[in-house]
Amino acid sequence: MKEQLQYVWLLSRRELRDQLRDWRILTPLLILTIGFPFLMNLVAYYAVDLTNQYGGDLIVDRLVPFSILTIGFFPITISLLGALESFVGEKERGTIEPLLSLPLADWQLYLGKLTVGIVSPLISSFTSTGIYLFMVTRQGLDMPDPLVFVQLFLLTIAHALLMISAAIVISVQSTSVKAANLLASFVIIPITMLMMGETALFIRLDNQVLWCAVLAVIIMAGLLVRLGLAHFQREYLLGRDIDVLNLRWMWKTFWEYFRGGAQNVGGWFSVSLKTTFAKLTRPIAVLLVIAAASVWVGYAASQVYLPQYYSATGMETERLDALRARLSENGNLENISGSITAAGLFAHNFRSTFAIVFMGLFSFGVLGLVLYVINIGQIGVIIALFQLAGYPPGPLLLAGVAPHGIFEIPALIISCAAVLHIGLTLVTPQAHRTLGEVMLEALADWLKVTLAIVAPLLAVAAVIEAYITPQLLCSALEIVCK
Repeated sequence: MKEQLQYVWLLSRRELRDQLRDWRILTPLLILTIGFPFLMNLVAYYAVDLTNQYGGDLIVDRLVPFSILTIGFFPITISLLGALESFVGEKERGTIEPLLSLPLADWQLYLGKLTVGIVSPLISSFTSTGIYLFMVTRQGLDMPDPLVFVQLFLLTIAHALLMISAAIVISVQSTSVKAANLLASFVIIPITMLMMGETALFIRLDNQVLWCAVLAVIIMAGLLVRLGLAHFQREYLLGRDIDVLNLRWMWKTFWEYFRGGAQNVGGWFSVSLKTTFAKLTRPIAVLLVIAAASVWVGYAASQVYLPQYYSATGMETERLDALRARLSENGNLENISGSITAAGLFAHNFRSTFAIVFMGLFSFGVLGLVLYVINIGQIGVIIALFQLAGYPPGPLLLAGVAPHGIFEIPALIISCAAVLHIGLTLVTPQAHRTLGEVMLEALADWLKVTLAIVAPLLAVAAVIEAYITPQLLCSALEIVCK
């Protein structure tokens, strides 16, 4: 294995030498590395001064991690151009055939390009960060906790791995440098939105919560590397000269996967849908375990943080009394139930399910899994809230959650399992199949279970939640509030 990795390093050295000779990449990278820390320090200084003039309470120790995260991001965007040209650029320059003729395996070629694509932006990012920290220490500002630096270090590496891996996948799938550069927006924009979310966590939440974000980004980066390795084939690079958007082929392929060889509706349910559902058994088992863990974590965290929050705000008695008053006013539930319709509940639940699907498609199911955990974890929060108010949670949960939950929760689990299946399918090596074919099959499987299982379950759950659950909950409240 060590000898095989040596060939990867030899290829990386060749690529790194070529990059250092290219002034178009080296010049902006040096300017950003040296100049951006000074610019960021100046912007931070004026931001603090402006907010202090108008009575704003800007937390300076949160500003330093935000600046470090931003400084580490920009050199990676410049290095993205080199990664986008890693394979398609070789093809346009006519050097792809000598490269592919080397006695190297596909994974060695891919990792060689990936290594040099990651090393150079990381060196630039950490150098730029070091310059900024040197300036901050000379200004006498307090440094963040060492664990925050570890989080920032891991996030910078994960961002570089995520962006460069995506750029190399685009380079493999593209037929021209122009097309690869145009597709770069599908890398920069999602990563920028991800950084906005991470920045909000740094500023507003406790640092312990950030470990979840760090873990999610690292998992996505690893899956993206796995995606590139799974679908990299040197023959694929030589066999295409131009990409054509063949909508007819896409629809035909999608329909064949969706139909699954069935000749009628009965055969579709008994054969095609059954085969697709069998693929989801393992993801469903994993999600059931995650659901149990999410409920327990939501309950345990609420038991600790809800009393602390009420005590810190000084409104513990008032808030709990208000909650008890609302639970005691059974008639209000009947009034509310009249304004809730099954159609509105179905639309809301379907939008929530679709949000999980949408987020999961761009993250191999990771961000969709995060939303799934948040949704399921709310059950534990409700249990803790009822106990804090002095009511037994068992009867209230059986009356207020279980009637529609026995349909809604399985629908959520199956939908999330289909999204997780898409991510697992994409990162699984499948010889003689293109990335587009694999994606079309995975989307067809998701649509099957959505139309045949998820949507009917959500419809039944909406009817029960609108017309049956409020009545049962009123009866349960009459018992526990006496």
